[in-house]
Amino acid sequence: MTQPLGNCPGCGTDEPFVQVHPAECPDVDGECPEWACAACGAGVIMGTIPGVPAAAEPARVEWAGATAPAAVEPSVRAA
Repeated sequence: MTQPLGNCPGCGTDEPFVQVHPAECPDVDGECPEWACAACGAGVIMGTIPGVPAAAEPARVEWAGATAPAAVEPSVRAA
C-alpha cells in the first residue's frame, strides 16, 4: 500500500500519511478511515464511514425541560 500525501493540519505542509489500523479496524468493517501524519502524528479521517443513517429530523437539545432545535437559524441584523 502506498502512503497518500495530504496537507497535514499539524505540519501545515504536504506529508505522507499512514493508516492507524492497517490490518483490522475495530471501528468499521473494511478499510480503516483513520490516518496519521508520518511526520507529526496528527490524525485525520479519510473517506466515509458507511452505515450512519441521515437524521430524519434535526436533533433536539433539552434545556431544563424545554426543547429547542440543535441548529439555530442565524439572525439577520437590520442595516
